[in-house]
Amino acid sequence: MSSINVLFVCLGNICRSPTAHGVFETLVKAEGLSDVIAVDSAGTGDWHLGHPPDERATQAALIQGYDLSHLRARKVKVEDFEQFDHILAMDRINLANLKRMAPTNFIGKLGLFLDYADLPGPVEVPDPYNGGKDDFEQVLQLIESASRGLLRSLKNNQV
Repeated sequence: MSSINVLFVCLGNICRSPTAHGVFETLVKAEGLSDVIAVDSAGTGDWHLGHPPDERATQAALIQGYDLSHLRARKVKVEDFEQFDHILAMDRINLANLKRMAPTNFIGKLGLFLDYADLPGPVEVPDPYNGGKDDFEQVLQLIESASRGLLRSLKNNQV
């Protein structure tokens, strides 16, 4: 088996992408694939560099058994396009920013994370930052579905 590196990206790297990081990392570990699949998250903005995930995201995740406490916000850097095989954005705006940043020789997969979800409906993970508890719980549900789909896709491609 080869090594696969996955990067989740949102705007500030304190709500959606760290939630995806924590959920996907937990699923990968449960499948015994931590030595094969590496996970990280980053933001396209730099407002929260070094900060832990939003307390509301952390709480919603913890209730469902996901630990985000070890994560800290960072900004996407050009080297990420060399290191990561899959760079998955939470929404179209961040995907457009990533496409502008991507070097012409990037050979990995650059796309929307919810493309892997088994749910009908949204193609973007909505930003819960200005919302309440329900918004963070909805985001977590979308991320769980997309994480299961992504892991299934990676396993079907023989990781």
